Formats: sequence, C-alpha cells, structure tokens
Amino acid sequence: MIVGSQEKKHHGGKGTEKYRLFLCIVPFLILVFLFSYFPLYGWVYALYDYKAPLKLSQCDFVGLKWFKSLFSNPTQVRQLLIVMKNTFAMSLLSIATSFFPVLFAVFLNEVKCKWFKNLVQTLTTLPNFISWTLVYSVAFCLFSSTGMLNSLLQDMGVISEPLKILDSDKHVWLQMILWSTWKGLGWGAIMYLAGIAGIDPELYDAANVDGAGRWQRIKNITIPLIMPTYFVMLMLNVANFLNNGMDQYFVFQNSFNKQNIQVLDLYVYNIGMTGKSLSLATAIGILKSFVSVTLLAVVNFVSKKTRGESIL
Repeated sequence: MIVGSQEKKHHGGKGTEKYRLFLCIVPFLILVFLFSYFPLYGWVYALYDYKAPLKLSQCDFVGLKWFKSLFSNPTQVRQLLIVMKNTFAMSLLSIATSFFPVLFAVFLNEVKCKWFKNLVQTLTTLPNFISWTLVYSVAFCLFSSTGMLNSLLQDMGVISEPLKILDSDKHVWLQMILWSTWKGLGWGAIMYLAGIAGIDPELYDAANVDGAGRWQRIKNITIPLIMPTYFVMLMLNVANFLNNGMDQYFVFQNSFNKQNIQVLDLYVYNIGMTGKSLSLATAIGILKSFVSVTLLAVVNFVSKKTRGESIL
C-alpha cells in the first residue's frame, strides 16, 4: 500500500510538472500566433482590388487577377526577373560567405589572452545591434562623394574627382554582402563558439599527448565537431533563400543603384507603399511564402536522406 501510494504520488508529480512546463511556453505560443499566424488573414487582400483607405467590403473582388498579372504583363515579368536576379545573387553570396563566422569562431577560440579575446568578441558583436539606418549614416560619412575617404584622397592628390561608391550601380552586390558580413560576423560566430566550448577537453589533451600541433587539433577535432551545427545553419539559410530582408537594401537604395539593389522584399514594399498597389504586393508576398515553405521542405528531405537528421 505504501509503495502504491508512493508510485501514484510520483506519477502525479510528473503530470503536474508537465503542466507547469506547458504553462511556461504558453506566452510564447500566444506571441507566435499573434505575430506569425494571425497576420495571414491579410492574404485576403490579394483577392480584392483594394484601395486605401476604403474598407475591404467596399472594394471589388477580383479573384486571382493579381496572380495572373504577374505572369501575363510583359513589363511586370521583366521587372520581376530583374528583382529575382538580385535576390538570387544576394542569397548565393550570403550562402557562399556563411563559413566566415565558423572560421572567425575557430580562430578566436585559439586566442589565449582572455581580455583580448573578450574585447574582440564584444567589438565584433556590437554591430549586430546597430540599426541599418545608423550603418548607412556611417557609410555616408565615410564613402559619399563628400565623405572622409574622398576628401582624404583629394587632399593627398591621389584623385581629382570624387569616387562614386554609394551613388553608383557598380559592385552593388559586393558592397551589400561586405556590409552584411561586417554587421553579422561576430553575432554569427556566437553559436559556433558555444559549440566549441561544448567539445570534450579530453580530446584536445589526447591530441597533445599524441604530439598534434595547433593546426592539427583545429583540423581533426574543432572543425569536424562543429560541422553539424554549420550544416543546420546552412540548410536554414537555403530554406530562407528568398528572404533577404528589407532594411539594409531600403536604406542603401537610390536612383543610381535601384535596378541592382532591389531584392524581392524591397520590391514588395516599393509596390505596396510607393506604388500604392497593396493587393499586388500581397500576391507577391504569398507566392514568396509558398516558395520558401517548399524550399524548407526540400532541404529537410535532403538532410534526412543524406545526413539521417532533419531540421523539422
């Protein structure tokens, strides 16, 4: 009887613990619903010829008109192809440079001076918390026609006319990926530094006993053990191939580089807010969401088949 009551009490305690854990995540579930699922109601605007500030009931129902216009209007198709080229270029460059945080984390981990290591990590992580508006302000002060770089070069007699850096359509993709790398390098390395910290120190001790040098320890222990983390992050980047974000490109765009800097997210914003065609912008956003979900499913399937692990 005593044993039975103890087992019942034990099971009752486990049940209570499960409810407590569930209550802990309820606020986050509510936030996810409010900010990720509830806004999907706005997709209905893609089925109407919406004119602000009218109510939706006062606008004409047009069905799939906006979806058809994306592929039937030659001008629209041509512009969309340019936007997709920019989007694919920026996404491919982002994937191609995704190993930079890995290398930075590996090399930073090898720094033995603790205060210098903390200083470098802090200085490289801070840019992630700076808004793109402030980043552009820094870029304008440094690289505009009247910025510090041009003023310095002209004073030294190196150039006679200011260099066109920000107000030029040349090397726009390269500029964007460099600014993005500078802003996110330290933040992206945090996860890999955490992975390196979780490696069993006995592996390094055993390697030292066997006479392995620093480069051999990095090559045979550090990098192989953080590769699973890198592949998961890489697959998430591939799944978000069309999601470049808008902030960076919005602040850096101007009349000179608009054709080369306008990615899909910025294009949707420009159509909806500048072009005042909210319905068309919503239709493009819906198609982008479906493509992103499809890419995520494909990447998850490939991961499960090749690595035996899925990300969902």
